[in-house]
Amino acid sequence: MTALTHTTLPNGLTILLREAHSAPVISFWLAYRVGSRNEPTGQTGISHWVEHMMFKGTEQFPAGMLDREIDRAGGQWNAFTSMDATKYFETLPADKIGIAMRAEADRMVNAQFDPDETESERTVIISERQGAENQPTFWLQEGVRGSAFRVHGYHHEIIGDEADLRAMTRDQLYAHYRRHYCPANAAVIAVGAFDTEDMLREIEDLFGAIPGNGAPELFARAEPPQAGERRVTVERPGQTAFLEVCHHIPGAAHEDWIRLQLLNAILSGSSGASDNKTSRLYQALVKTEIAAGVGAWLTPTIDPYLYSVLITLRDGRTADEAEAILLREIERLQADGVSEAELRKARKQTRAAFAYRTESVTEQAYWLAQSFILGDVSWFDNYSERLLAVSAEDVLDVARRYLRPQTRVVGALNPTDPQQEADPA
Repeated sequence: MTALTHTTLPNGLTILLREAHSAPVISFWLAYRVGSRNEPTGQTGISHWVEHMMFKGTEQFPAGMLDREIDRAGGQWNAFTSMDATKYFETLPADKIGIAMRAEADRMVNAQFDPDETESERTVIISERQGAENQPTFWLQEGVRGSAFRVHGYHHEIIGDEADLRAMTRDQLYAHYRRHYCPANAAVIAVGAFDTEDMLREIEDLFGAIPGNGAPELFARAEPPQAGERRVTVERPGQTAFLEVCHHIPGAAHEDWIRLQLLNAILSGSSGASDNKTSRLYQALVKTEIAAGVGAWLTPTIDPYLYSVLITLRDGRTADEAEAILLREIERLQADGVSEAELRKARKQTRAAFAYRTESVTEQAYWLAQSFILGDVSWFDNYSERLLAVSAEDVLDVARRYLRPQTRVVGALNPTDPQQEADPA
């Protein structure tokens, strides 16, 4: 892996460049430090909505033009909003990347937010939310997050609450865009087949003249420490019961986060997937036919978030018995620790899974963008090295300190008859 070039323009724009000549392609990203974490009540979902509006065109690049040009070049482009950020990207043949760079510089300042387009997109986003609501686990996870976070912006879904989506105005959307879509709140990331000096010069030419005006003050409220276990029960039409058990953990820049990543690999597998048949939770819950599946994950976030275990129950099994088995496995790990052999296996699998997920220039650029969002541009590059530094004692330590009842949130989804009426009028 070649060295990372990291610089900042006078207007505050961060630039991260890495040459990779394995294929004649370039992945170009623009990452903004604004996501659902930064949304006050009344404007939940506003960052995701702005993301949609950025594809509606500018005077220089009318709607549909980039779709045609990028498709003709055999490239791809997209965007997504997370809790902490909004990211836009284009991956194209190296000799075609110029159009992506020009377009991103243009829509940083010239997105139009046409009132008719705004209203049309309101309908699209509300439909997107309603589509997500067809999944029972959406309601469970929304309930768990709402219980886990009473103050912090992590409490609401990225797509926002339907009441806010119906009430927000075009002017609010445009104000959110003007406040947050600025050089000092953003980073340009490029990975691929380019000459670093040439790429840096092109970025300076395109983005350097955009006014800086300083970094915006981001709305964010600290979550008070949880002072006892919380529980939430959800009932939805369906036939499958689910159990989600979460614990509060630090943000990804904290040294304990990588230790918790290995703890998760030991409990549920290196990717948190239910097909890891050697993991402790699979053996305890799936092999015994209590659960049809079990997965666990921790998300790399700026602020403290959650370590989550989601259990899909078999017919006739209850959330109570699954929870008892899960807690027993956690207590066993806290009492006995992990063996060196188990740790080596978890470390090897976790490193291999991460390496597999970051083979392409698109994924490498994504993780550099995520590192910028987390406030440590070396976070991605140092991932494997930090895994190697974790000891069995470290895993035991974080298991004891973070997987405590006082930091736990338990959510159960109980299915109701799918034909049952919710409430007679």
